[in-house]
Amino acid sequence: MTSPILAPVVALVLWTLVMMIWLYVTRLPAMLAAGISFKKMVGGQGSDLDKVVPAHIQWKAHNYNHLMEQPTLFYAVCLALAIAGLGDGLNATLAWCYVGLRVVHSLIQATVNIVRFRFLAFISASLVLMVLAARAGMSLLV
Repeated sequence: MTSPILAPVVALVLWTLVMMIWLYVTRLPAMLAAGISFKKMVGGQGSDLDKVVPAHIQWKAHNYNHLMEQPTLFYAVCLALAIAGLGDGLNATLAWCYVGLRVVHSLIQATVNIVRFRFLAFISASLVLMVLAARAGMSLLV
């Protein structure tokens, strides 16, 4: 029997892959339009492109990077809860809330990138993650 909390884990992984595809579908043509030659390119970082391609193109890349940061904590907490048999009920609901808020954050950042809205989605997701982690801590560490 699988734990219900694993579904939002997989959903966030799939969303991250969607953002990765969106990143490359928009960034590669912008790089070509900027005259960047892949044949001559040696080294460098994605952030180097902030100076070369339009900001709205880079927003997708910035969000993809964000999905490699805080969500790692989400994955760890959810996997711990699943292994402990505590991945149902409120914990699963909180996990889905976290995923939903991260998707909203991604859509804001990748499209309009209005910081106050993006921050509201981010801080809301962070609070949900804190509650989920606290619940895991209370169940597994006490």
